[in-house]
Amino acid sequence: MTKKKSRREAIKYLFLLGGFSFFSFFKWVPFSRRFRYLRPPSALEEENFVKKCIRCGHCGEVCPNQCIRFFSIGIGKKSGTPYIVPREQGCILCMKCTNVCPSGALQPMPNDFAQIRRKVRMGVAELDTNLCYSYNNRVCGICYRACPLQDLAIKIGSWEKPIMVKENCVGCGLCERICYHYPQAIRVIPRHQQPGNRRKT
Repeated sequence: MTKKKSRREAIKYLFLLGGFSFFSFFKWVPFSRRFRYLRPPSALEEENFVKKCIRCGHCGEVCPNQCIRFFSIGIGKKSGTPYIVPREQGCILCMKCTNVCPSGALQPMPNDFAQIRRKVRMGVAELDTNLCYSYNNRVCGICYRACPLQDLAIKIGSWEKPIMVKENCVGCGLCERICYHYPQAIRVIPRHQQPGNRRKT
């Protein structure tokens, strides 16, 4: 009886310790770093963007696709700044947000295909072929049809297998949004989370 009680107490202690460690970790890691998010197109580098943005909300107001959200108060330096979660809604690259930004945190960009292709770098789409239907005996290709840079950022192979061309990807997130595999086979890695661009914020 004593041994069983001791064992129960040990398990209870380990459970409580694990729970405390889990919640301590989430308290310590800033909320804005617990999930993937993109900045709107033509945003400055992350550190400068956070400093330059005046939290006016104009970019979200003019967004026709309603993809721009804002970090809530109380999460540190990023509070009030705009972000996009591509799984919820991708950017249609209309560039309206860039032309209403009064601070220069978003650099003005015309709705010109050539300039968007050359200058916009929100992130880079990465494909997991282990999850992609077209690589697993089921034809899909929906990401290719959603891409505004067809045959540039995404090419299509046999059985509609998507072929990613990372150097041409602007990171709009439309491919991730449209992917109906769960979990999604395509994920856009934000510019500020790519190797070489990660900074402590």
